[in-house]
Amino acid sequence: MNIALLTAAGKSERMKMETPKQFINVRGYPIIVHTMFAFERHPEIDAIIVVTLDKWRDTISAYAKEYKINKLKWMATGGETNQESIRNGLIELSRHCDGDDLIVVHDGNRPMVSHEIITDSLATCREYGGAVAAIPCIEAIFRSTDGISSTENIPREELFRTQTPHTYPLKRLLDAHKKAEEIYLNNTTATCMLMNELGEKIHFSKGSDKNLKITVQDDLDIFDALLNRETGEQG
Repeated sequence: MNIALLTAAGKSERMKMETPKQFINVRGYPIIVHTMFAFERHPEIDAIIVVTLDKWRDTISAYAKEYKINKLKWMATGGETNQESIRNGLIELSRHCDGDDLIVVHDGNRPMVSHEIITDSLATCREYGGAVAAIPCIEAIFRSTDGISSTENIPREELFRTQTPHTYPLKRLLDAHKKAEEIYLNNTTATCMLMNELGEKIHFSKGSDKNLKITVQDDLDIFDALLNRETGEQG
């Protein structure tokens, strides 16, 4: 099976809003529903698990019923960190899935993930044993220690910005999290960082500038504009 693991346990501290960003309505649907739609509609995705805050579990269940997200099979409780949230989701999946099932780990607040990105992530994982969505850096990049000035630029040709999804077999992810616990590696911000810290080679799959992560208010405006453009093009 191919299972989408969606993280939706953030508290939106950078948004300075009472409602976590993944539950904000944009053009008629909560952000997490936009994200679930992408995986619900993808023919290679067999099931979805959402990792969320305990008090929002009933809300996620209600969304699935209202918006006919039939692939939502399980939920798990979010942790204090993104790494802990993913681990909690993987532990829940280990009760239902095989070790060679492919797990597509994706940010619940990254709703513009395309059919093509998901397809390429799965294909890259099958070929190399893992996949991390990424795009090349196109801007000039400078290193700064004070955030004010710099005397050092980094060749952009060597740099890639990672996104989600990150796709790996379930057993490989569980083994990585177990090893991380053993060496007290407990606060990586993404699966690709965890794998890198454990000495794993990262294989890139297709990403996109449209595959934005909604973190601050400006991101909401960009997301709304992208949806407006897509609606206009379809109309």
